[in-house]
Amino acid sequence: MIKTERLTLRSWKEDDLIPFARMNADPRVMEFFPSTYSKQQSDKTANMIIEHDKKHGFTFWAVETDDCDFIGMIGIANAPFKAFFTPANEIGWRLNATHWGKGYATEGANACLDYAFNELDLKEVVSFTTEKNLRSRRVMEKIRMKHDPKEVFDHPKLSKEHPLSRHVLYRKTT
Repeated sequence: MIKTERLTLRSWKEDDLIPFARMNADPRVMEFFPSTYSKQQSDKTANMIIEHDKKHGFTFWAVETDDCDFIGMIGIANAPFKAFFTPANEIGWRLNATHWGKGYATEGANACLDYAFNELDLKEVVSFTTEKNLRSRRVMEKIRMKHDPKEVFDHPKLSKEHPLSRHVLYRKTT
């Protein structure tokens, strides 16, 4: 469990699956994904996240505030594909749209970076998103990750023709 001033990043609970599925079905939240998720796809994703935690001791943790039991996920996981920068540990976030604009992604991501470098003893953490995802890119910049304009790539799980294929890579090292 990681606590910040306003957030708790914690292991997943059964009660998180319904709000997670609702969030993954929201077109605003999934704007930079190929599609929204069905309940089945959302549950499968949650189970992969939980299994990653069991296997590695870190994951995309469920996030709660004092007044809301589940606002999304923030954490670290192994990058799930092969690319020029993998193997790598990725930091990422996905929050319910009602909780955007409050600094939660930045606050939680900073706590995760601290955990990655001081508890997990990682030497580097990466983050990536489609070029068009300016909200996530701003968070990456706020947590002082660096982007080299030469480090762009086509996401290997999307066709090169897909409008979200082109991705930017950000890095942070100790």
